[in-house]
Amino acid sequence: MIWNTKTLKTIKYIDIKNILEKNNLEVFSKINNNEVFLNIKTISNSSNNDLSFFSNPKYLNNLKNINAKACLIKKEFVQFLPKTCNPIIVEDPYLVLALISKIFNSEKIESNGIISKNTIIDHKNIIHNNVQINAFSIIGQNCTIGENVYIGSNSSIGPNVIINKNVIIHDNVSISNAVIMDNCIIQSGARIGGTGFGFEMKTKKKIHHSGDVIIGKNTSIGSNTTIDRAVFDSTTIGEYSNIDNLVQIAHNVTIGDHAVIAAQVGIAGSTNIGNYVKVGGQAGISGHLVIGNNVTIAGKSGVTKNIPDNKVVAGFPAKDINLWKKEVIRNSIKK
Repeated sequence: MIWNTKTLKTIKYIDIKNILEKNNLEVFSKINNNEVFLNIKTISNSSNNDLSFFSNPKYLNNLKNINAKACLIKKEFVQFLPKTCNPIIVEDPYLVLALISKIFNSEKIESNGIISKNTIIDHKNIIHNNVQINAFSIIGQNCTIGENVYIGSNSSIGPNVIINKNVIIHDNVSISNAVIMDNCIIQSGARIGGTGFGFEMKTKKKIHHSGDVIIGKNTSIGSNTTIDRAVFDSTTIGEYSNIDNLVQIAHNVTIGDHAVIAAQVGIAGSTNIGNYVKVGGQAGISGHLVIGNNVTIAGKSGVTKNIPDNKVVAGFPAKDINLWKKEVIRNSIKK
């Protein structure tokens, strides 16, 4: 027996067109506006009621076996689709996928305005309209919770926390000494605002942390990620950033806007990272460094020196990726 826990939500082609037009994206297809799709699926798993997408030429050979009713695709690849699959021609299929994926999702989380009786909330806190707080969560001292905030079960908020409007905080989250800006999503198990790894080396005497964490608007923090509060000022994450699961961000780190940081990355204290930076999984970044704008750090890299703008680095110690590739080739020839 196959269990399906997802509720199907039918979407018309006109719904997709409307979203793209609102985002000033061009789309062309001969599909009727009232044509219905049940889901979005990958090329290999789609059926004749589904919408699929093609964005990676690596899977070009898979197109001939696609079973989807229609496929989001660039014009240059339409010739590879079978006649049974209708092309929906767009400039960037993956961007379109990101924009329309929400309308197929029947599991949207929104505040219902109900605060469970099984919560503990300090009476001096400020709780704005339409806030949902689920059972067994605690809101400690000196907290402000903005409009339309959702807080899951078993979460601990406070002390000294400001959560702005439309923030979603999942179960088992701990936040203290932090400001969370509008529209952020904090996944289960995240730990934000705790004391960092700071002490005097000889005596091991702990350094008291009195700073905070600031997370910019529209940013997502993954499950079991830890972000330490600053010693004096702020540990900051910029706007529109995506931090994956199991990431460690140490005290006094500054990360710019639109960052993408994959799982198991570790960033040591007081490092300053620019805008539009991408960091691959399991990379490590030493402390007190400056990483420029538009930098890409390959997975499992070890960054020990500053990196200027627009560089792509890999390896340990991390270096220009072209130099790293040459070294890999030379070493493989020697073997």
